[in-house]
Amino acid sequence: MTCSPKRQAVASRGPNSEHPTVNAGAATGLRLAGVQTLALTRRSVITEWRQLGNVIPGIVFPLLLAAVYTHQFTRAILLPGFPVVDSFLDFVLPASLVQSVSFGATEAGTELARDIENGFFDRLRASPCTRLPLLLGRLCGAVVVAAAKGILIIAIFLMFGTEIAGGPAAAVVLVTAAVLLVIAIGGLGQVLAILTGSQEAVNATFPLVFTSIFMSSAFFPTNLMSGWFREVAEANPVTWIIDPVRRLILEGWSWLDVGQALAVPLVISAVTVTMAVVALNRKLSSS
Repeated sequence: MTCSPKRQAVASRGPNSEHPTVNAGAATGLRLAGVQTLALTRRSVITEWRQLGNVIPGIVFPLLLAAVYTHQFTRAILLPGFPVVDSFLDFVLPASLVQSVSFGATEAGTELARDIENGFFDRLRASPCTRLPLLLGRLCGAVVVAAAKGILIIAIFLMFGTEIAGGPAAAVVLVTAAVLLVIAIGGLGQVLAILTGSQEAVNATFPLVFTSIFMSSAFFPTNLMSGWFREVAEANPVTWIIDPVRRLILEGWSWLDVGQALAVPLVISAVTVTMAVVALNRKLSSS
């Protein structure tokens, strides 16, 4: 018994005959999510650009603080155990950059809370917008602003004589680590935004972020600290990020330092962004 040509064609396609349609649908979904993420990223960046009054302090304040510390701590670099530097300005570069990007780190959460408060979030839910861009768009906007700040801070430090022993690659690692830290903080801010729907609740995390920077090795090496402050600084994740980046700047390139500088904020980012996704899914499922 022979099969008809039509049946032979169907049989030749096998059990995976529907895969092309499924793959095409998945590809279309990914493209749609990408377009939506880019649109929300653009909206986030434009919002920041229109509110330069909120961006400029994040650049000016760390620079002023670096200038004051460089003048006040000139003799501190002569202490036994202090890293070998030509100027305190070299030592404080990572701290100034992290401090600068931290000013806008919670913005991804603040924007989400604002959209929840004014109803824009509900309009997005009613539209064909997929879930992930609701979070990624704002995070990517914060990343763009943070990267621009980081490049500007490094350029200004170089103008005033700072030298980066690890070269341009070390500068890229520094900016990347700072950007990953922004994602980590932004993810946490989005969790709070989803749970509370309040800008005030998200903004309340900023003092904690700022305090964590000062209670780290940002402005002084931990080996010259003592007591409980040293214990807190050594256990502070900000120290785990700043120390390897600082070695790249002062001592030169090291793959071990690169790995630590990027792995720590990457792991924290993965945790906070995952928490934000879970919180968003629960919110959408319960409503």
